[in-house]
Amino acid sequence: MTLTQSLTQESFTHALMVLANLDSDLARILETLGPPPIWRRETGFPTLLQIILEQQVSLAAAKAIFNRLCGVVEPLTPENFLTLDDVQLRVLGFSRQKILYCRSLADAIISGQLDLTKLEKMDDAAIRTELKRVKGIGDWTVDIYMLMALQRPDAFPKGDLGVAIALQKLKGLTTRPTPTQIEAIAQHWQPWRAVATRILWHYYLNALTGNSKLKML
Repeated sequence: MTLTQSLTQESFTHALMVLANLDSDLARILETLGPPPIWRRETGFPTLLQIILEQQVSLAAAKAIFNRLCGVVEPLTPENFLTLDDVQLRVLGFSRQKILYCRSLADAIISGQLDLTKLEKMDDAAIRTELKRVKGIGDWTVDIYMLMALQRPDAFPKGDLGVAIALQKLKGLTTRPTPTQIEAIAQHWQPWRAVATRILWHYYLNALTGNSKLKML
């Protein structure tokens, strides 16, 4: 695959077989739980805003805030989002920090600083550079957007809590691995680290949290 290609069902299935052959622990998850969902999100402003809301909070909490926002702002465009004042956003559940970050994103798109449609044709490194120019967007947000929305096969959120917890249990580590340790463990999964991430999330949701109904979307 090229650096700008997205996962397809065919390449996803192929990657699962490759990863099972590379890593017996991943193979054991697949044997026990079956293949993970491919987990997709639409590209664009709403998805990126939702990922910002998910920073350092539970998926359920972020989803509740996002759903309330969508109930008030229809359609959810940068221009429409900016019509809400601080009080309205705080009532919806936004923290002061998330208000700042989401407004920065909306402003960047409206001003032309960020063109989300152009990201689809860029390589992963260029996407990271573009997105991180926006205040409040760091590596984890970039990685999740590339993994879920752009469906890049090797996007890898080394700072993701679910990945860290899953790897600690799966590999029998005494302490939760750091992002640097996680990146080292994942090196031999390239160029399919986004698929390995889905396997780890699958394990985390079904075997570790006991909440298989939790939505990654």
